[in-house]
Amino acid sequence: MSHTLGIRQAQKQKTRQALLDAALGLLEEQSLSSLGLREVTRAVGVAPTAFYRHFRSTADLGVALVEEALGSLHPMIRTTVSGADDHDQRIRRAIELIADHVDGYPAHVRFIARERHGGVQPVREAIRDQLARFGEEVREELAKDPVSAGWSDDDLLMLANLYVDQMLITASLFLEAQESSAEERDRVCQVAERQMRLISIGRRHWLD
Repeated sequence: MSHTLGIRQAQKQKTRQALLDAALGLLEEQSLSSLGLREVTRAVGVAPTAFYRHFRSTADLGVALVEEALGSLHPMIRTTVSGADDHDQRIRRAIELIADHVDGYPAHVRFIARERHGGVQPVREAIRDQLARFGEEVREELAKDPVSAGWSDDDLLMLANLYVDQMLITASLFLEAQESSAEERDRVCQVAERQMRLISIGRRHWLD
């Protein structure tokens, strides 16, 4: 019996993932608010009623996509601001990590960029909550750095959110440059490095 249940659970998970993958592919060309569940189930080859065994609505599916797109990034985000390297090394490492992520998961990055201010409220809220978690985690890492001595928690959180916003902007720029020349990609790297350095310089002189 347990073996049969295990097979059923594995199949259920496989179908759920197939629905997520199909939706992500369809969302390359449209927003979530215009996506119909019949489109998704047709792409997977299951009956529309099967959709409701996994998600309550397309909004619920969108929230699951947010978790898939952003939930695994928390360790990477913390790594980009950890104090193991000097400021310039940290900036270069952050940009490399962002570029690698965009190359590996362009559809997820495009989905977040579009739906962050899109028309589906639960998805907007899910993205906002994930970004708020990023901000808190970055704040915790920044607080460990000697440069942060004397900073208030509110100011550290403000700085953390600046870094998070800049990472999102950089990801969007890399996404736009994917189909461009190597020179354009290098230009994105240079601009991102200058912007991050500007934040870093402001940080070092905030308490002056």
